[in-house]
Amino acid sequence: MQTASHTIPAKNTLLTEWQKTFGRPAPSNCHPSFLDKVIQWQKQANQHGGLSATDRRRLLGESSSNTSNANIGTRLVRVWQGETHQVTVLEEGYLYQEQHWKSLSSIARAITGTPWSGPVFFGMKKS
Repeated sequence: MQTASHTIPAKNTLLTEWQKTFGRPAPSNCHPSFLDKVIQWQKQANQHGGLSATDRRRLLGESSSNTSNANIGTRLVRVWQGETHQVTVLEEGYLYQEQHWKSLSSIARAITGTPWSGPVFFGMKKS
């Protein structure tokens, strides 16, 4: 847990610490205070235990592995590279940026510029 006297390390130090903590490079363009908070949280979770399986399911919305069970009108929200993207589930397809889309994957591709599983990108299914 951070205290008022905690000083945020230099970004290079945080990037190295992130790699050691998570086994992969840090996301690009993250603010040092965010990196520091996530690293500190993970260290605390490693020491004291993370979220319970019940809490994880609750945070993930207890959704099934596909989006066909998402209720019409459900809003899916994803922050990607600092920008918030909102998609509304329609009876047939999705509404994103005032346009009708047939699949979440096509929306994820439009957002990222790379092929993604839409359900994975929007947190409705594990990769």
